[in-house]
Amino acid sequence: MIFGYARVSTQDQNLDLQLDAFSKYGVEEVFQEKMSGGKKDRPQLEKMIEKLRKGDKVVVYKLDRISRSTKHLIELSDLFAEKQVNFISIQDQIDTATPMGRFFFRTMASIAELERDIIRDRTKAGLESARARGRKGGRPKKDNRQVEKAMKLYKTEQYTVKEIEEMTTVSKATLYRAIKKRKEMAILYN
Repeated sequence: MIFGYARVSTQDQNLDLQLDAFSKYGVEEVFQEKMSGGKKDRPQLEKMIEKLRKGDKVVVYKLDRISRSTKHLIELSDLFAEKQVNFISIQDQIDTATPMGRFFFRTMASIAELERDIIRDRTKAGLESARARGRKGGRPKKDNRQVEKAMKLYKTEQYTVKEIEEMTTVSKATLYRAIKKRKEMAILYN
């Protein structure tokens, strides 16, 4: 049996690209998740692993779809080897049915983790450098007068949130956060 494991990090992302690739590859059953690859406890991944039998294949679109760490990838690789299951990464052109595929799999996993670590270190260094210059990270705060105006318009119930966004340049998320904060403050002081 050929199993596919598809994952995206957020609910807003979609799995179409991965599912199309699986269809071309001949995947017979797909397990899908919308959660961070950093989480080791993923119900659909566990469900797929339970179904695996000798001679099956596990197909992913890219290595980072099944795991974010070399350690976890190697654990999965060992588990697949123990169950005598082949692992295929379509984009990375890895097939553990071959010795070269097994070697390449481990090498690519190490490189992917190194790349993430370097990016994380650069980001951290950049934020520290900015703080040393008196700058804070994150998005700039919205003008409180605009937020107040947006909340007043919202209270009138005469405008859609989209219209309020256009009139005040206050995003829907900012407006809803301000409304929630105001409600929490009202509860706190009543």
